[in-house]
Amino acid sequence: MEPSELSTHELTLEEAVSVAIVLQKSEQLAAAGEVYRRVLDTAPDHPRALHYAGVLAHQQGRNEEAVALIERSVALVPDQADWHSNLGIVFQSDQRLDPAIDAYRRAIEIDPGHANAHNNLGVLLRAVGRPVEAEAAYRAAIRAAPEHIDAYANLGILLNGLKRTEEAAACYCKAITLRPKHPEARKLLALAHCTLGEVDKATEILEQWLEEEPDNPVARHMLAACTGRDVPERASNGFIETTFDGFAASFEAKLARLSYRAPALVAAMVEDCGLEPLHRLDVLDAGCGTGLCGALIAPFARRLVGVDLSEGMLAHAKDKNVYHALMKAELGEYLRDNSEAFDLIVSADTLVYFGDLKDIVAAFAETLRPNGRLVFTLEHATGDRADAGYRLELHGRYSHTQAYVEQLLTFSGLQSKIVPAELRMEAGAPVAGLVICATKPVSAP
Repeated sequence: MEPSELSTHELTLEEAVSVAIVLQKSEQLAAAGEVYRRVLDTAPDHPRALHYAGVLAHQQGRNEEAVALIERSVALVPDQADWHSNLGIVFQSDQRLDPAIDAYRRAIEIDPGHANAHNNLGVLLRAVGRPVEAEAAYRAAIRAAPEHIDAYANLGILLNGLKRTEEAAACYCKAITLRPKHPEARKLLALAHCTLGEVDKATEILEQWLEEEPDNPVARHMLAACTGRDVPERASNGFIETTFDGFAASFEAKLARLSYRAPALVAAMVEDCGLEPLHRLDVLDAGCGTGLCGALIAPFARRLVGVDLSEGMLAHAKDKNVYHALMKAELGEYLRDNSEAFDLIVSADTLVYFGDLKDIVAAFAETLRPNGRLVFTLEHATGDRADAGYRLELHGRYSHTQAYVEQLLTFSGLQSKIVPAELRMEAGAPVAGLVICATKPVSAP
């Protein structure tokens, strides 16, 4: 029977809801939604239909409706731990952290062995700066489900941020034991060994990964970061796409936990450069990601274009409804095809994936109109390990010296203003950065 032929008159309401759940799990969301609608037309207070219709609304990006439906379901059946946990997931995806924490705690009150609720609670407690409680929550998840891979990985990330690197490495090892080809755990374990000065162990992990997956761009890039050998001039397109497509859905939540400031710093620098939010400029958001910067820059734009390599990121940027156009393209190629097309180019945390900036800065200069501005952020390289003006850091991003950046901008004919800033928190410490405003002079007659 086709889903469209399904009639609730042929089934009991409970059977119809069960069919809808099967459709939902097999990603036939429209068909599932139609069955829930018919059930709720007949029985508006059917708890399971309300609940799973709410879950469906969340899957389709309608979180306000999802909360309303799930809250009605838990009011009718208050002792379902999974339902409270699902409510927490919806709140969490909307960055409503306090209600999410309450929902997870309620799920745990009902079922103290609810491993997923413990794990998700740990994520939120870490996000709100309560690491001791977060660690307890992760360990409770592991006690409840000794093979809970996410809890081990999350605990490892927490411990690494607390400078307990050896304990973190043990957690990553456990995650890899449970899922031998877990890419994130492999990467984090290699980084932990590098941090501990155990470069040989990190190299062994990454080389074994490459033996199994010779074309894996993440393994190849991280091997260069850990060993300093065969360092590319910029991160490959494959590394960028794999990395950002992999966590596009959770990107903004993760950055919020890191006190991410780059978009706000870019927006502040745009104003400091003398531009006014009068919707008069043609603006390019270079490496737009999920649109965090675009939302702040939109008041300056007559036309706002976003460019990124990650399809997943662009999908979330589209939801911001601030861009006139969004393009999936390699940044250098896009710039070369758009000479003197923009009055303002902004780029928050994109050029950290470029080591050698010569070509990309020259391309930015060509893409700007006379008197146009380029505003971007970089991570600041300090110390004596950046002989070329930049270096590939262990985390896989590049840092740059201020002198190198000033020299390149001058060589490209741009007048620069550079301000030191803290871009985010990482492993419990601020990440030193540079916020740059470069102006293209008006050509002489």
